[in-house]
Amino acid sequence: MSAYPITDHTFDVVVVGAGGSGLRATLEAARHGLTVANITKVFPTRSHTVAAQGGISAALGNMEPDDWRWHMYDTVKGSDWLGDQDAIEYLCRHAPEAVYELEHFGVPFSRTEQGKIYQRAFGGMTKNFGADPIQRTCAAADRTGHAILHSLYGQSLRYDAVFFIEYIALDLIMEDGRCRGVMAWCLEDGSIHRFRAQRVVLATGGYGRAYFTCTGAHTQTGDGNGMVLRAGLPLQDMEFVQFHPTGIYGAGMLITEGVRGEGGYLTNASGERFMERYAPHAKDLASRDVVSRAMTIEIREGRGCGPDKEYIHLHLSHLDPKIIHERLPGIAESARIFAGVDVTKQPIPVLPTVHYNMGGIPTNYHGEALTLKDGNPDAVVPGLMAVGEAACVSVHGANRLGSNSLTDLVVFGRAAGLKCAADVKPRDRQPELPKDAGDAALARLDRFRNAKGKTPTAALRLRMQKVMQSNCPVFRTGDVLKEGEILIREAWKGMSDIGVTDRSMIWNSDLVETLEFDNLIAQAVVTMDGAANRKESRGAHAREDFPNRDDANWMKHTLAWFDGATAKVRLDYRPVHTYTLSNDVEYIAPKARVY
Repeated sequence: MSAYPITDHTFDVVVVGAGGSGLRATLEAARHGLTVANITKVFPTRSHTVAAQGGISAALGNMEPDDWRWHMYDTVKGSDWLGDQDAIEYLCRHAPEAVYELEHFGVPFSRTEQGKIYQRAFGGMTKNFGADPIQRTCAAADRTGHAILHSLYGQSLRYDAVFFIEYIALDLIMEDGRCRGVMAWCLEDGSIHRFRAQRVVLATGGYGRAYFTCTGAHTQTGDGNGMVLRAGLPLQDMEFVQFHPTGIYGAGMLITEGVRGEGGYLTNASGERFMERYAPHAKDLASRDVVSRAMTIEIREGRGCGPDKEYIHLHLSHLDPKIIHERLPGIAESARIFAGVDVTKQPIPVLPTVHYNMGGIPTNYHGEALTLKDGNPDAVVPGLMAVGEAACVSVHGANRLGSNSLTDLVVFGRAAGLKCAADVKPRDRQPELPKDAGDAALARLDRFRNAKGKTPTAALRLRMQKVMQSNCPVFRTGDVLKEGEILIREAWKGMSDIGVTDRSMIWNSDLVETLEFDNLIAQAVVTMDGAANRKESRGAHAREDFPNRDDANWMKHTLAWFDGATAKVRLDYRPVHTYTLSNDVEYIAPKARVY
């Protein structure tokens, strides 16, 4: 590997990814005196958290009385009983403090007339343990993620975190089952960097770009998940892929659930508000899996809108234009640009679109990565942590409730930073890395850089995306999934003929996309196999041949290992944590902080 000179770095903590969770972990570790490096492939404020629109859930009770226990009930129910209840309690107990902390960091939340943080209704959020909908989602108009990301980046710089911007993380450095660091490639000058650290925190986001249409950015390629699979570690619950009910037809751009929270509603070609048939109580504010399936059924049964009956209408025109201007300005702009629609006069054409990955790197509520070892399903992987959409804590279980994702980012990003501060002594001497540390990562980089096949990466990526869209969709059947297992492996086999035309090391986007595709295809295979293996319907995983939830056999997490040489997947399981932190003598509930 002498062709790739290496620059070495040593930090207490290395965070990969600068979205909401990565920045929150970076900030927390840095303000406890640890030396922290943040490696990010885009400028931090371009990370995908910037696209989060609707808000962040927390039981503040600003609009009406609320309780974290009601929030926990909704999250457990929304997860279709697959969420770990110790982690869910941690999330909901800490959510109010996390939101007030963001306010103090400078997040410009929308306000009530009394000056309190404004909260809107979101699907699945209720009071009195499911009795009625509640306004629990704290919002900064419809640009909440944008506001949070900018504030967290500023705070991270305040505490002297070091950012390595436009660096591509290549692979983890593992030694005897412990994570010792990470390899990275600088796009600006083509240099290779080896980071040694006491803790590596993966905050690399989801892998929505494995599908043909998704609400995510083109950077959503699940790079951390790919690195974990190559390290011989498992991913968890990858079969659970959330389709957001309202992506703009033909473009995939997200129309936030906050639109329905402000009073927007869906209709079919007959103008019928059909959600009243599928969810008589919650109606348009039912959870995302329920609404997505209802819309799909309407379209499949010929009641879709448009010339080809391929989409559903989302109405805002009955709302006061002042409300739209104040609370949904970004939505009005997106609808105008991507659908040619004036929302004050016309409905938005929408279609269920891949939006979120409930699965990811298994972790506990401290953010420590887990694996199945010696019969222990909660064995910690030394030195490795994960947060955000890359992780599977699991608070979302089989289906994430809208506005719980931003809560997840900041609560568990902070938890990971606190765990680093508790376990890592600042600037403590670290053992030397093995002599071959990083060689495997460079061999992979070199192999793709010099690939001389006839098939461009874009063609293979498109083949993968179409297979996932067709064979692992909203509704699934055994036959379709079985076909998908074959087709997705055919796409994987195409990598043997992959061709990269640019051999340079500086801003080689062809090589970047090839490395990202390598990450995506592995996750696509384990997703397809996990979906074929789970013979029940639960949350976002809807099997038409197994329409009922089967708690007796399937109330368990799927663990999936991937063999990169053969594309074989090994599946095993972890039990769902049905116990709460309140019953854990080692956990001390947080005291409410007065602001």
